[in-house]
Amino acid sequence: MEFSGDRFDVVVVGAGIMGSCTAYEAAKRGQKVLLLEQFDFLHHLGSSHGESRTIRATYPEAYYASMVLESYRLWEAAQSEIGYRVLTKTPHLDIGPASDKRLQCVIANCEPNSINAQILHRSQLHDMFSGAFQLPDQWMGVATNVGGVIKPTKAVAMFQALAIRRGVVLRDRMEVKDIERDEEGGGIWVSAAGGDRFWGRKCVVTVGAWMKKLVKAVTGRVLPIQPLHTTVCYWKIKEGHEKEFSPETGFPTFASYGEPHIFGTPSLEFPGLIKIAMDGGHPCDPDRRDWRSGSGALVDSVIPWIEQVLEGRVEAGKPVMKQDCMYSMTPDGDFIVDFLGGEFGKEVVIAGGFSGHGFKMGPVVGRILAELAIHGEAAGFELKHFRVGRFEEDPKGNAKEFEDQVSSHVSRNHE
Repeated sequence: MEFSGDRFDVVVVGAGIMGSCTAYEAAKRGQKVLLLEQFDFLHHLGSSHGESRTIRATYPEAYYASMVLESYRLWEAAQSEIGYRVLTKTPHLDIGPASDKRLQCVIANCEPNSINAQILHRSQLHDMFSGAFQLPDQWMGVATNVGGVIKPTKAVAMFQALAIRRGVVLRDRMEVKDIERDEEGGGIWVSAAGGDRFWGRKCVVTVGAWMKKLVKAVTGRVLPIQPLHTTVCYWKIKEGHEKEFSPETGFPTFASYGEPHIFGTPSLEFPGLIKIAMDGGHPCDPDRRDWRSGSGALVDSVIPWIEQVLEGRVEAGKPVMKQDCMYSMTPDGDFIVDFLGGEFGKEVVIAGGFSGHGFKMGPVVGRILAELAIHGEAAGFELKHFRVGRFEEDPKGNAKEFEDQVSSHVSRNHE
């Protein structure tokens, strides 16, 4: 194997949103950083590409809101530094049956996190959004001002550009096959498929849907992360209603609780189209995906929702455009952010299992990972819910306040 000759303070493996943010944050703290990517930079094979992700602070779990609010601040700071925007601010709307326990938890978590939430009944919601939403009987809505649409590929490129400005070395087409401790001098050796070797004092692994494979190859340990192939759909807005669904007129990002769990964004990426999709997907091997099948249920479940909730405004016959993506699901739908442990101790940090709702938190996760790698702790953040060891204590992971546990085959938002 060929040693690159350079030594780094931090080697980051995986250059999606989490890895790119981590490299940037580590470099901000004066570290010499290497960022490795197994495919081309900005590829469309993982979970950090596409046209849009939503940002919202409303969660059934109490421990995410503060992370989102800090991430929102970091998104704004990064945009100010680079000089262009990747985040379009919008309101956010959660709707669903008033009896839904997840929606009730969303409402309960707003006040403790100083999130200004408006509880809306059918007629109020109808008036607020120009009649676009037609809620069924016994449904309600929760509107907040912490929402928005992120351009994911542009956002990853932004953090990589900011990282380069701060001296980060970027290398793509570097498929990492092994991570080993340097028994002689301390630190970590990272070995790529082509024979290249890189040395770092610390290593951060953020390889998305490939996390389970890489950790197993390195340690023999099997992380409970299941990659899912999912499909996002765009639907045609009926003629004359296009402006109602634009962010300029105040149309929100939204999530619909109950069954099915639906999410969507304003009409932004493609004129006259709106993204409306069902959370979920089909188990897949990230290296052997079937690109032709599996979207039927994800599409069919959306049609009656459109006909009921967006009646007369969106053509519900079939989507006019589809985009494929992947989720990396944990049994409880919560992240894994922890040290790899074992022989690696605190020298290797792992982050994965973002379960379809992590993208918006990329900046704050990057900050946490950088601080874990550099200092061995992330001051100001409570990470107990993200420990990898929780699955050894209970295979289901974190207990939830609401009844419907997140299954390993269902996500909660493409964010």
